[in-house]
Amino acid sequence: MKSKRLHGLDFARFCAFAGMVYVNFHIVTGAGTGAIWAEVFLLTLEGKAAATFVVLAGVGFGLAYNARPSNFTPTMLKRALFLLVIGLINMLIFPADIIHYYAIYFVFALFLIRYSTKIIAIVALLLPLIFIALLFLIDYETAWNWKTLDYADFWTFNGFIRNLFYNGFHPAIPWLSFLLLGIILSRLDLHSKTLQKKLVIAGSVMLAIAYSLSISLSLFGADIAELVSVLPMPPLPLYMLAGSGAAFLVIGVSLLLFNGEKKKFLSPFTIAGKQALTLYIAHIIIGMGILEELGLLEGQTAQFSIYFSSIFIFASIIYALIWSRFFKNGPFEWLLRKLTG
Repeated sequence: MKSKRLHGLDFARFCAFAGMVYVNFHIVTGAGTGAIWAEVFLLTLEGKAAATFVVLAGVGFGLAYNARPSNFTPTMLKRALFLLVIGLINMLIFPADIIHYYAIYFVFALFLIRYSTKIIAIVALLLPLIFIALLFLIDYETAWNWKTLDYADFWTFNGFIRNLFYNGFHPAIPWLSFLLLGIILSRLDLHSKTLQKKLVIAGSVMLAIAYSLSISLSLFGADIAELVSVLPMPPLPLYMLAGSGAAFLVIGVSLLLFNGEKKKFLSPFTIAGKQALTLYIAHIIIGMGILEELGLLEGQTAQFSIYFSSIFIFASIIYALIWSRFFKNGPFEWLLRKLTG
């Protein structure tokens, strides 16, 4: 039986959440060495899971606007404030928090949501170019201690703005492009199997082009290699292409997997995907809290971070299943709706 709800998007959110858990636990455990398979697995996910998370937020943003445009702006401004506060609290524990960046993404997206798809696409394409221009004006490494991941003046006005827009983990320039791509997707017929297949093909091609160019051009020397990196910091054009491609691929495959129907055997993952905000916060507060209590925040192997992440993800699914038997929304999803409408 066909369902109006796109369960594939919930599954994609779970995949993005799981990917971010692997990457973030890898960061905090100091996993710089390990088996080749583990390092390759984590390197593949780096930046791609977060990009998919933001594109999906853009899809949700666009669908919400399409459903209720009249009261959309005040609601989203309140949600942006909520996410900013929650994200900044998270920053006290984990410097690579993404939630507070959503606040600025949402504010700027509110100005663009009423424009045509063409205008939004142009802005999305321009932001990576603006970032390159900024590299010539501001030293990208300003305020960073890469060994400790401390940002010296984050809690000052200038430092906060610089981090938020330019050289933080997920700066609005150019990461806002991912959210705008999601808004563009929300205007398409995501129930269409043809479109879903096109997303898979487009995502695969984008990833292939990004990695092919990065590998081949890197042969011309270290300086060139830095400019054609597909790593998320700094977020150069080939990374933006790879991140967008990964998001398209994950979303396309997820939608095809469900084909407009509710798949019972996949329901544990979609239920967890509906609580992505709660689970994201939990992996910082609870997951990293456990690692700290056990003295496992540094010096662990890549394999360890993968094993611990897998256990946490499994526990998250079990929690989500139990919680959903009694409540419709996750704790933070409920709080978000309660406070912002």
